[in-house]
Amino acid sequence: MTSAVRPAIVLADDDVDIRELVAMILGDVGYDTTTAATGREALEQCLAHPPALALLDVSMPGELNGLQVVEALRADPRTAEVPILLLTALAQEDDVARGLGTGADGYVVKPFDPEELIERIMTLVPPTGG
Repeated sequence: MTSAVRPAIVLADDDVDIRELVAMILGDVGYDTTTAATGREALEQCLAHPPALALLDVSMPGELNGLQVVEALRADPRTAEVPILLLTALAQEDDVARGLGTGADGYVVKPFDPEELIERIMTLVPPTGG
């Protein structure tokens, strides 16, 4: 019997509670999640081991916010095609337009419905295994 490889997701959020909650939810439905607390950390993880999906908060401390990480991932041939979903409290129309305009594939507003988040992720990257 061959075990399927679980798709890898890099999850970046400066809120440890959000990181732990989302990582637990993703693990339960068939994904392996690596977490990052800063944009720089997320970018380094994505470039070192391109994931099946990057799930990024927009507002993070440090030198890179989520939008800058999206731009950097899209500019690098190793990660240019990696699906990116933004998970953020920034809910204004111009925030959403800016997020999608940088190259993100989707935008989920906090507080989020876990079922909706999973549906959005599964649409971009179906889980494997079971």
